[in-house]
Amino acid sequence: MHIKIREVSKFYGSLKANDAVSLDIPQGKIMGILGENGAGKSTLMKILSGLVKKDGGEILVNDCQAVINSPKDGIQIGIGMLHQEPRDFISMSIKENLQVGLANSNRKSYPDFKVLEKISEALGFRLDLSGDVSRLTVGERQELELLRLLWLGVELLILDEPTTGISAGQKDQLFTALKKLAQEGKTILFVSHKLDEIQALCDQAAVMRKGKMVKVLNSPFDQNKMVELMFGRSLTRISPCRSVSHDLCIKVEGLAFEDFRLNIKDINLDLKKGEVVGLAGMAGSGQRQFLQALAGFIQPVHGTIYLGSAKINGKNCFHFQRQGIHYVPSSRLEEGLLSGMTLEEHYCLAQQEDGFFIRKKNNVIHSRERISTFRIKGTESSRVEELSGGNQQRMLLSMLREPARLLLLDDPTRGLDIESSNWIWSLLRDRCQHDTSIIFSSSDLEELLFYSDRIMVFFGGTVTRPLPASELTEERLGAMIGGKELSNIEA
Repeated sequence: MHIKIREVSKFYGSLKANDAVSLDIPQGKIMGILGENGAGKSTLMKILSGLVKKDGGEILVNDCQAVINSPKDGIQIGIGMLHQEPRDFISMSIKENLQVGLANSNRKSYPDFKVLEKISEALGFRLDLSGDVSRLTVGERQELELLRLLWLGVELLILDEPTTGISAGQKDQLFTALKKLAQEGKTILFVSHKLDEIQALCDQAAVMRKGKMVKVLNSPFDQNKMVELMFGRSLTRISPCRSVSHDLCIKVEGLAFEDFRLNIKDINLDLKKGEVVGLAGMAGSGQRQFLQALAGFIQPVHGTIYLGSAKINGKNCFHFQRQGIHYVPSSRLEEGLLSGMTLEEHYCLAQQEDGFFIRKKNNVIHSRERISTFRIKGTESSRVEELSGGNQQRMLLSMLREPARLLLLDDPTRGLDIESSNWIWSLLRDRCQHDTSIIFSSSDLEELLFYSDRIMVFFGGTVTRPLPASELTEERLGAMIGGKELSNIEA
């Protein structure tokens, strides 16, 4: 399947998400799609897959003009997209998810699980298709969607930031599967901001900036050149704060919690004011539950949480928020923001208004001030689902109330480019300088080592004591995440 994109445009009001973009997509190759957050990558991919309707231009499939007005149209042509945020139904079983949408397709109303298992085995996946989606990790949910698309006969696979929130082992497995699919003649568009992934996987890389296509590069790539094409200048990581106080922010003693797959106990932590503690581990190892316990969303089965000298566990999340403890989830649209609502409506909900009436004029002024301060690419009337992942993250941070004593961040730079990550960490660094403490999880080992003062490793129900980041390397931290060397570390 040979696809050509010709002068495709998409506008959201005055915002030019795609501005006359043209691109030739070679068959049987893996093409990377690069660009800063808000450059128009995801919008272009959504147009190609039928999720978003273009405002101008054309798409040619094998030199014939294609009409793609819905994901169903895309699937029938042979184009399918694996989205950055999983689009499955988490309350349903895997079998029920696979049945969704089949009644009105060219396929029979019930999937052939023997065929699915054969595809899964060929790609090296280890999915139990008889289980529930709620028990899958993010990486396993991606594998499930990939299986569904392949079973539906997709020839062009679009993957939007697929390595976000998955473990290193799952990433290697995904890359092996994608290379095998390309060898079999499938065409793959791999949307990412991670230059090392583009270097390791892709045959070509198309770079976008501010809604336009800048250049298509051939492998091997010059990463410095790619950065300059993406941002118009070279970039380096912003330096961390390192302004830790001797005063205690929060104390955790013997904390334990359980869910259907985890039984974690005896977590201990003395967190100082202004300190940054990173949480490392494979997806689903308990980092998220630990953050939620510290935010009051889930109750521990044992142990005590002290804020200063006051015991606070047993209280609800609203009490934690009133004490200045704020949680920012990694699933921005599932847990943090409300699809269909505007930025202004979100700020209205986040503010503490006196009385029953909304002061429309004041809320518009406040919204515009927040949008400007946090450099969000949108207006107060923009809906949150129209924002890029980076702008959704800025939106979440802009809604936090002051003062903030402790920020609990679940993969805060998930899916963000270098510049957006730098901006987020510059904001967090300023918070630390004013005695705000931070606990954050990340799948990026370099980020954990660079920004953390100390790191806690989660593996198989075991949690290490906080280890000085200066004493760790990527190799040692990676080994610990895989379960090695943990026996030599006192919890």
